[in-house]
Amino acid sequence: MVIFGKQGKNADLKASIGLDNLGDQYWNLSPAELCEETLLNGQGVLTETGALAIETGEFTGRSPKDRFVVFDDKTAESVWWGDVNIKFDTDKFDALYNRMKAYLFGRDVYVRDAYACADPQFAINIRVIAEFPWSNMFAYNMFLRPNEKEIENFLPEWNIVCAPGFKADPDIDGTRQHNFAIINFTKKMILIGGTGYTGEIKKGIFSVLNYLLPHERNVLSMHCSANIGNETNDTAIFFGLSGTGKTTLSSDENRRLIGDDEHGWSENSVFNFEGGCYAKTIDLTREKEPQIFDAIKFGAILENIGFHEGTSNPDYTDSSITENTRVSYPIHFIDNIASPSIGSSPKNIFFLTADAFGVLPPISKLTKEQAMYHFMSGYTAKVAGTEVGITEPTTTFSACFGAAFLPLHPAKYAKLLGEKLNGSDTNVWLVNTGWTGGSYGVGSRMKLSHTRSMITAALTGKLDDISYINLPIFNFSVPSQCENVPTEILNPRDTWSDKKSYDQTAKNLASKFIKNFEKFAKETDVAILNAGPVLD
Repeated sequence: MVIFGKQGKNADLKASIGLDNLGDQYWNLSPAELCEETLLNGQGVLTETGALAIETGEFTGRSPKDRFVVFDDKTAESVWWGDVNIKFDTDKFDALYNRMKAYLFGRDVYVRDAYACADPQFAINIRVIAEFPWSNMFAYNMFLRPNEKEIENFLPEWNIVCAPGFKADPDIDGTRQHNFAIINFTKKMILIGGTGYTGEIKKGIFSVLNYLLPHERNVLSMHCSANIGNETNDTAIFFGLSGTGKTTLSSDENRRLIGDDEHGWSENSVFNFEGGCYAKTIDLTREKEPQIFDAIKFGAILENIGFHEGTSNPDYTDSSITENTRVSYPIHFIDNIASPSIGSSPKNIFFLTADAFGVLPPISKLTKEQAMYHFMSGYTAKVAGTEVGITEPTTTFSACFGAAFLPLHPAKYAKLLGEKLNGSDTNVWLVNTGWTGGSYGVGSRMKLSHTRSMITAALTGKLDDISYINLPIFNFSVPSQCENVPTEILNPRDTWSDKKSYDQTAKNLASKFIKNFEKFAKETDVAILNAGPVLD
């Protein structure tokens, strides 16, 4: 066993987590060193941009059905068990870890000491032990980076063991198939095997924080982006599922980015969990996403991309491996960021939805109860398939805009949101970045320039002292005017030529909201239930 790199006093993997008989251990290598290791191992290529390009193998995205939580005395009554949080036996966990240790016998590992949560009050130390150097480099990019003094005295609270080459045997190990990601809250460990998809590392810790912070620290954990005014220092947060514009709309030259994906809301602050960004690159252009495009340089990792023929120049239109092409990079690769990644309590909250039915208004102001209802709903709509003639949109509900990462019942997070809104002057807005003038196939996509103008108006207080109209069924308060936005698009019904068709489509969508919310009814206050859409 040889140890390379910088390590602190607690650099004994055998003593800390029972890992013994390893090959060489590479501790806290620099991105340049990890890039070199990846190239020498034949596991990646250097692109013309300077970024490292790797392929994650069989899995190019998360595998929700293979994500487990250990069922024990700590989690039995607190975790929201079901399709999101699948039970895993504690004895099976121990046996599986023993088999992983046997797999790692004599193999080199790459160790990264890092931490999550930019607010020091809530920071947790993380140690990642990875089979591959590029997995370690991903951890460097995405988590917060301790300085040399902090590494010297580093004591991990959580350990992640990531061995993509180890494949489980379902008959022996109790997994569904050969890949797995398992969280053990009692032993404070995450085991990842059979998959090289780096997002499992990031989302594993996000799930941990989604348990610890609300359950033990009264901090609302959030799947959202956040920014803060350059001069005004007012914080805004943006919730939204994939395709709603969360990353795009939080990028604003007049505002500093706090973070693009995961945050906590404590009594006095909104803080980033991460130290980097993990952005989609499919169809990426400098014109559409200049900050992301320019961040793809040496130190960034591109995942599962294609190249222009005969070159090492990335082709971001190439989806031959996956539509879920990605890039990870440290947050300081973006120019206009908040440092440290902390802001005050939010002045404005935006729920982004791409409503492909064309029913919801482009912007509406929510009451506290409506905010909690739509937070728990986490609605967006997607266009079904790519087959010729299929244009019917489909609803997607993801509780708290991140159901896949919630160990606790959604009502817990909604209750925390309500407590933070009580007595505050925080505005909550529902913003439709989807369709107007009809459903997908008839109407048109909302113009980005109009959406930006509405968000700017909300941020600058220009929607405070104007009149509002009520939108029936959903009971939304819709502004009667907005600077730089045509008045006729503010009320969605006015944009439809066939008003009866709008009314029927609105009723159909409302019924889907009501049906989806039935599973939350027992744990939800009546005031929140009554804040949903109403059908005669």
